[in-house]
Amino acid sequence: MKKLINTTGLSLFALTMLITGSIDSIRNLPATALFGEALIFFVIIAAIIFLIPTGLVSAQLASAWPKKGGIYNWCKMALGEKGACLAIWFQWINTMVWFPTILSFIAGTAAYFIDPALAHNKYYLIGVIVIVFWSLTIINMKGIQTSAKVASFCALVGTIIPIGLILLLGLIWIFSGRPLQLHLTMSHLIPSFGKANNWISLTAIMAAFLGLELATVHVNKVNHPQTTFPKSLLLSVIIVLITMVFGSLTIAFVLPNSQIGLVDGVMQVFANFLSSYHLIWLIPVITLMLLIGSAGSLINWIISPTKGLMQAAEDGYLPKLLSRKNKHDVPSNLLLVQAILVTLICCAFLLLPSVNASYWLLTDLSTQIYMFMYILMFIAALLLAKKVLQRDCAFRIPGGLIGMYAVIFLGFLGCITAITVGFIPPANLNIGSAAQYEALFVGGLIIMTLPVLLLYAYKKILSSSLPAAAVTI
Repeated sequence: MKKLINTTGLSLFALTMLITGSIDSIRNLPATALFGEALIFFVIIAAIIFLIPTGLVSAQLASAWPKKGGIYNWCKMALGEKGACLAIWFQWINTMVWFPTILSFIAGTAAYFIDPALAHNKYYLIGVIVIVFWSLTIINMKGIQTSAKVASFCALVGTIIPIGLILLLGLIWIFSGRPLQLHLTMSHLIPSFGKANNWISLTAIMAAFLGLELATVHVNKVNHPQTTFPKSLLLSVIIVLITMVFGSLTIAFVLPNSQIGLVDGVMQVFANFLSSYHLIWLIPVITLMLLIGSAGSLINWIISPTKGLMQAAEDGYLPKLLSRKNKHDVPSNLLLVQAILVTLICCAFLLLPSVNASYWLLTDLSTQIYMFMYILMFIAALLLAKKVLQRDCAFRIPGGLIGMYAVIFLGFLGCITAITVGFIPPANLNIGSAAQYEALFVGGLIIMTLPVLLLYAYKKILSSSLPAAAVTI
């Protein structure tokens, strides 16, 4: 692992693995596999109107301001402190909703060490979620000096290799003439645009693309950031697209649609493959690798958004108690608050009639919150576009100002589309009544957004009660 990071900063490989490990997860494959042949069309659409614009804009802004990376700094330059605070709040609070989904995947995967049926037991899931998240929070309080090394190792061992194995076993399955649950035909590759459930595919796919810009908060720790960031973002996009399309198709080929579990779908596929090839003894090894990959991505997500929120704290939007750092330069109190919130949110698994429905609601809610942040990012990019052209950038979006405007427009289109379809409850999941789903969804959006008003109020009170020179955190 020493070769991944040299003494001066993150290398291209380390940064690529850090980004890929944060956004590319094998746990996303079952959610997209549910949509069968239509997933190819929607992955292409999602890449054009969201993933690629996000990567290009992030690379452009990171290259233009290599010493000040991250959503907070970009939005602060374009929208002021309040706009930056709102953007970083959306990025941080999104993780509060997202954490239970990946933690439930970890719990569902770990169930294969004991009893696979536990993957659908709500109380088992909640128990594992709480134990794992608090354990990782305590680990993160020890400092982030080795986080990039750990993330790189986990991404390689727990994500890239298992997905590669799924693809290999899938090819063997297909060419050996085994029965397929999915048949790719031209009539099914392009979905019916009149079916709302087809468009819901975008939510699952875009949820798998979130976080491409996250690593820009580490811009000061990257070797030659103006060139390294664009290259690593490009490599990450390629890796994500390949693994997303072919990994999801493999699951759809092997498992009937009605049997694909969002929590344990990956292990179902491995179990099918390995039992068919008389390699059942490999299941514990695969299980351990998946747990390593999931934990690796979780470690980075626990620290990075919190680090971004600390930038708002430095501008006075958080009380001293929450912005305090421990001896390892980690915002320990904020991490504790984060852990408490995740513990409460994971109880959503008790509110819906099925684990799949709870998983989908949290994924949908997390995606919409993050889309609001991306809208602010694209607005900031729009306002900073002319300034970008005046700076010495190693990377530029092709086409100059017009090219940048076109990319930003596509990004806006992707965000608005994802937000719109996010309000449509999926027909192929047991979500209870549509009214119940909508109430939980809208209520969740409101509850997760309103606290930012408290941050504004705190800053206003602090500013009015102290001399300007004393308003520091």
